[in-house]
Amino acid sequence: MNIWQIYELQAKRARQQFSDVVSEARILFLASGEPLKLRLEIVDGSIVDIYLSITGRYSYHWERRLVDGSIYRHDNAPHNNWKNVRTFPKHFHYGAEETVEESDISDDPELALDQFLGFVRLRLVKGPQGK
Repeated sequence: MNIWQIYELQAKRARQQFSDVVSEARILFLASGEPLKLRLEIVDGSIVDIYLSITGRYSYHWERRLVDGSIYRHDNAPHNNWKNVRTFPKHFHYGAEETVEESDISDDPELALDQFLGFVRLRLVKGPQGK
């Protein structure tokens, strides 16, 4: 399965299983026509960007800086700053770029989507303490 197909499946799942938090789902493309990322618009005006690569790199990023100044992102970029995180290179930016902790997100894109959007749903319902 290629990245475009995975994004299509994730977009469909987000619309169906998370319609209470996802208002729109669309794939963004590079000028070359290659899929860049999946963008999910969230009901509070924030966005979730999902980036997957054929090399296994990924990022599940919830951009909330314009809403409340926060960001939440699971990714596996091997930044030297996070070498002490037990799950390195996997790590989770919790609220801010410099606030990093272990990441328990699945390596399976379908499960990872469910986990991440479940987190988004919980935060929207419970507020900042809904970790």
